[in-house]
This record gives sequence, structure tokens and C-alpha cells, in this order.
Amino acid sequence: MPGLKLLIVLGLAVLVCGALSQWSGLALPVLLLACGVLLGFAPSLRDVGLPPEVMLLLFLPALLYWESLNTSVREIRANLRTIVPLSTVLVIVTAGTVATVTHALGLPWGPAWVLGAAVAPTDATAVSALARRLPRRLVTVIRAESLVNDGTALVIYSLAVSITVHQSRVGPFEVAWRFVLAYAGGVAAGLLTAWATLRVRRLLDAPLLENTVSLLTPFSAFLIAELVHASGVLAVVVCGLVLSQLGPRAIRADTRQQSFAFWRLSTFALNAALFVLVGLQLQVTARTLMPFIRPTAYAAVVVVPVLLIVIRFAWLYSVPYLTRLCGWCSGRRFDSIGLRPRMVIAAAGFRGAVSMAAALAVPERLASGAEFPGRRTIVFVTAGVIVFTLVVQGLALPLVVRWARLPEETEIDEELRAAEVAATEDALARMDGSGSDLGVDRSVVDRMRREYEKHLAVLRAHRHEDDDNPGRRAEQDFRKLRLALIGRKRDAVVKLRDEHRIDDTVLRQIQDQLDAEELRLSRRDLSE
Repeated sequence: MPGLKLLIVLGLAVLVCGALSQWSGLALPVLLLACGVLLGFAPSLRDVGLPPEVMLLLFLPALLYWESLNTSVREIRANLRTIVPLSTVLVIVTAGTVATVTHALGLPWGPAWVLGAAVAPTDATAVSALARRLPRRLVTVIRAESLVNDGTALVIYSLAVSITVHQSRVGPFEVAWRFVLAYAGGVAAGLLTAWATLRVRRLLDAPLLENTVSLLTPFSAFLIAELVHASGVLAVVVCGLVLSQLGPRAIRADTRQQSFAFWRLSTFALNAALFVLVGLQLQVTARTLMPFIRPTAYAAVVVVPVLLIVIRFAWLYSVPYLTRLCGWCSGRRFDSIGLRPRMVIAAAGFRGAVSMAAALAVPERLASGAEFPGRRTIVFVTAGVIVFTLVVQGLALPLVVRWARLPEETEIDEELRAAEVAATEDALARMDGSGSDLGVDRSVVDRMRREYEKHLAVLRAHRHEDDDNPGRRAEQDFRKLRLALIGRKRDAVVKLRDEHRIDDTVLRQIQDQLDAEELRLSRRDLSE
């Protein structure tokens, strides 16, 4: 029963905060985090925590997989010179700087590196929720950075924890080998899982079975990588990116529609519940650790969030320009991001549940049986960093975006229209051949050709953005009338069911057809 109560509480929290976010315009993750903190005062929820293994094995693979499936590979390639340093070198620099400063504040070197590794990576789920309204290129850079940098940070984290627990020394060659294994093994595990997934799905001919394979895919990639001590995060990301490229040719329409509906709902619920659980964990952490925290920890919880911002801003306003200068010197051309968009990327360095899970996963005892030095400080400071980045930076980001005056993106709409025109023209060119191959009567082919030619004329008319364009106005009126008639048809079918003239099974089948047509005409984005 306690588990069922928690499930209902989480669901109600998501519903209330979601409605409040729509009404007030406040970022949903900020409201969910605050709701989790408030729920922590309830006596029945006082002992609810966020087990690190649940975060790392349940939430993280599913959320990273969905983000990878919806990330533009083309944009990643175009911005690779920006993304790779952000997700690797910047993480190492951030972890090292935080370790140096907190060591100066009194934390031993080993725990200081553990703390630096825990707070160094940006969080993919927080970035996705808080930065989704940004222009596509910036979203791709920020999202790709957050998808990869977890792997870098977790390698540093595992090294720091291992050295501290066993009180051992690790040479530079072992450190380099750990990084090579993490990245090469993660990529290999992701490619292997993607290949196996596609092979298995081709053998199946049932949407439910195929989507069961889809459900197992991210967890399988994560597990395979972890078995060889590679990066499970990178394995899931690589697997998702590969399937996003190969899936459209290998996955059938009914399976794809069912799969996307499932992943949209499940990842939204997981993401929202995760923020509530993080808020609960923050409340538990503050209540249990405050009496034991030393004064140096209070200094660290103020210094480290500011330090993270300073490092990120310093990096984005120095290293890319030096890189571009080297590119000019060597005759190579580097893509540039302007000063104002760079400010938006700098302000979007959110930390979240991955940092919290890493801090909570720090062992309580060393191999010698002594207490892990500074563990309470690590958890306390990490919690403070999460609150600062999600609340302060999350609320400040819309202001930064307005200040940046980012241009409105029309590239996607233009590419969408061009793709529809090209697809329709290709279908027209192949219509006679397809009709002959299928043995279709010539009159049917001619009728289909007239419909396609009308549709192509409407698409070409869309190139003129004037609302008074006759073709565009006619297409808008056609869509409105068609949507209204779909509503009438749905009412008529429901009435037949109510009068017991048709069965509920018939109603559901017709509703599926009407719903698909309505979604196509309304062009409603289900991810909103």
C-alpha cells in the first residue's frame, strides 16, 4: 500500500503542477521540484528517498533513449566541434576546478574529485524540459552535450570513488584506459544493441511484440555496456541515434505509431515523477544532514554553484574563439555561434537527478571500515547545486532568451514543405507504373492523379506566405470543413453505439480511423 500511495501522490503532483505551469507560464520542472520539497513535510513521505540504482537503471536509460531518438543527427554533425569539447573537456575542467576549490575549503582530494564529478555534467532531462522552446540548433547543442557528458563524468566519478575507498593510487595510463574503455565500449555496445534490435524486429510481424523489443532496447544497451565496464549512458545514446536513422526503413507504420505514443507518455511521466522525487530527496537530505554539516560545507554550497556558472561562461566565451582562431590559421572553417546565442547555451547548464544519484551512491564506508570522508558534504553541496541551477537558472533562462533576441526559425517549415512537394511529385511520376503493376483500372489512376495534382498545387501555394493567397485560403477552409465533418461522423457513430445498433468494437475501429485523420489535419503536436 505505501507504494500505491506514492504512485497516486506522484500522479496528482504531476497533474496539478502541469496545470499550474500552463496557467502561470512557470517552468514545469521548477514547480515539480518545489512540489516534491513540500511533499517531504508530509509524515507518510518523510522517509521516501531516491535510490541511486533506480535512477541509474530505470529512469536514465529510458529518458536518454527517447531524447536520442528525437535528436537531429544532422545538427549533431554540423555542431560537432562545439558539442565534443563541451561534453568531454569542459566536464573534466569543471570537475577539476570544483575539486581544487573544495579541497581548499577543507575537503580531502578524493572526496573533492567525487563532488566535482557529481556536479560537472548537465542533466539531459532538465535540459529537455527547460530548454525545449529554444531554436533548434541551440537545443541540439545543449541536448547532445547533456547526453554525452554523463559518460565522461561517471568515469571520473568511478575513479575518484575507487581511489578513495581503497586508498590507492592510479597512474595516468590507467586513467586513459578507463576513458578509452568507457567511450569505445559504450559505442560498441550501442551499435551492437541497435543491430540486434533491428534484426529481431524484422523477424516479428506484430506491433505489440516489436514494441516489447523497443521497451527492452535501452535497458539492454545500458546493461551490455556496464557488463564490460563501459559507459552505459553512451551505449544508450548511440543506440538511440542509430535507430533514429535506420528505424524509418525497418519499422512499419502501425508499430511506429504505437511506439511513439508509448514513449511520449512514459517518458513524460518518468521525467515529471523524477523531478518530484528529486524534490523529496532534497527535503530528506536537508532534514537529515543539516545537524551534521560543518561550516565549510555551507561555504561550499554557496561557492560551487557560482563556480559552475563562471566556468561555463568562461569556457563558452574563450575556448571556442581560440579554436576558431586556430581554424583560421590552418585554413579550416569552423561554424560559429554568435555572442547572444552563446549566452543562452551558458545559461542552460542545468544539473539534476544524475548528480543527485551520483552523490547518493557514494559508499558510506571505506575498504578499511572507516567512514567515507566528506560524504555528507558531497550530498549536501550537490543538493544545493541542483536547487540553484533548476530554480535560479531555470527561472532566468526565459529572460536570457528574450534578451538574446534569437531569430525565428523557418528552416524546418521550409524543409517540411519542400519534402512534401518532393514526395508528391515523386508519387505522381510513379503513379502510372504503380497502377500497372497492381492491375488498377485506368479510371482509378486518373482520379488519383487529379487528387494528387490538387494537393501539389496547394503545397506550392504555401510557398507564398500571404494569407490572402487563394490556394492557401482554400486549403485552410478545406481543413476546417473536414475537421468539422469528422466531428459529425464521430457523433453519429457514438449515437449508433448508444442505440445498440453497433458493437463497441466497431465503434473503436472507426474511432481509430477518424482519430488518425483528425490528427493529420489538425497537425497537433502530441509532445506539447
